[in-house]
Amino acid sequence: MKTVRFAFLLILGCSCATGLAQQVPSAVTTDPPVDKQNPAAMESFQLPSHGSQLNALMYIAAGAEPHPTVILLHGFPGNERNLDLAQAIRRAGWNVLYFNYRGAWGSPGDFSFSHCMEDVAAAVAYLREPANATLLRVDAKRIVLIGHSMGGFMTVAGGAHDAGVEAIGVISPGNMGEIATAMVKGYGESAAPSKMAAMLAKEGIAPLHGCTSESLAQEAIAHRAEWSYEGYARTLATRPVLVISSDDGLAAQATLFAETLRKDGNTKVTDLRLATDHAYSDKRIALESAVLSWLAALPTTAAH
Repeated sequence: MKTVRFAFLLILGCSCATGLAQQVPSAVTTDPPVDKQNPAAMESFQLPSHGSQLNALMYIAAGAEPHPTVILLHGFPGNERNLDLAQAIRRAGWNVLYFNYRGAWGSPGDFSFSHCMEDVAAAVAYLREPANATLLRVDAKRIVLIGHSMGGFMTVAGGAHDAGVEAIGVISPGNMGEIATAMVKGYGESAAPSKMAAMLAKEGIAPLHGCTSESLAQEAIAHRAEWSYEGYARTLATRPVLVISSDDGLAAQATLFAETLRKDGNTKVTDLRLATDHAYSDKRIALESAVLSWLAALPTTAAH
């Protein structure tokens, strides 16, 4: 979301998150031992959500036991899918579910931000179904959401609305409510929709069906008050949260989110700033290392 990032760079300015020393986990560079009885696998399937069948992939870790599972959420429109991160997470012994939201990249239905939020909830519910959990070797009590850019917003909202989600991780999160609020403050109520629509159009909506940049802008502006990290942070006060930012203009949002969580009493916030672009183009190993180290530090059973 380069234009959104630029707008926030102008409106909010830059701030630096806490840097953390990292070691490269072995799962970033080394394949695990082969389990011939229950090998690592990949399953493709359609994930039901509100009458649509979403295109989904499950990266299943080796071993017969139920595995903790990450739901990996892509951004807007979803050019960077972070599937190298998915593979690294699987090598570390976690399952990873990746899917395309309704109306995105060939998934049936109409794309909207509200539909994305519903799709995240549907994905969590799907993994909790006993038959699905057994088939995909999922520990239904250990589901973690991790999202990039717009997927970071979906991660925050999904975790806030579902107390059973163990933890959340956001990577350069794009807060749709804050973006819309900033546009209204910067351009006024009458001009904000067209300005935001132009911004979204430049991101490229060709992979998205059933929407226009104008419809998405109107939706975000209409929901800007409720789609706020400040409100969501209060419901995440007892759960681990990972916040990763970069030099992409969205760091101020990420820093504000981390600070809001701490202000609301969350003592389980880990934040990290990497000197790279929005896609983490030259910091993929550092990104994988940060995520895997954080996952490894989570308690083995959900504590909330």
